[in-house]
Amino acid sequence: MKRIKSILLAVLIIPLLSSCGYNTMVELSEAVDAQWAQVENVYQRRADLIPNLVNTVKGYASHEKETLQAVIEARAKATSVNVSADNLTPETFQKFQSAQDGLSSALSRLMVVMERYPDLKANQNFLDLQAQLEGTENRIAVERRKFNEATRKYNTYIKKFPKNIIANMFDFEQKPYFKAEEKAKEVPKVEF
Repeated sequence: MKRIKSILLAVLIIPLLSSCGYNTMVELSEAVDAQWAQVENVYQRRADLIPNLVNTVKGYASHEKETLQAVIEARAKATSVNVSADNLTPETFQKFQSAQDGLSSALSRLMVVMERYPDLKANQNFLDLQAQLEGTENRIAVERRKFNEATRKYNTYIKKFPKNIIANMFDFEQKPYFKAEEKAKEVPKVEF
């Protein structure tokens, strides 16, 4: 008798779970995770390009050791912060974002240093690396935008009634977004 009740209950619950959006929540969560993997992929590409860029600049600007060292240290810090899609909490996400922002800042300082060396700017290896790095930065922006879009779809879906009840029952939690760093809100000074 208990077995028949269990089977009957399962027959009733399975369609209910399917129609309540559980499967869609899983699909949307997986889409966010897949997009996060793509974000990590383009950040890794940037991290892989940096040693070549630093070594190329070293030959021309050996006395700029402080800037070069800052880039190397920022890259090491950025690559040491590993956030998987499984532990994508606001805290771990912020730690990852902070490390990546530090690397972006160090790279910006390196680009300013490189402007001082006309011979370096004429070097084909440097030009190729600079173009690759610029392309990678564009890819990062695109993948971050796609990640935010996937996150928005997921977060919106799990917040809607009655799906929010199912989401809470099965521990589907909101995922964090990429946000502009505070410095991006400041108007840059242009001086001639």
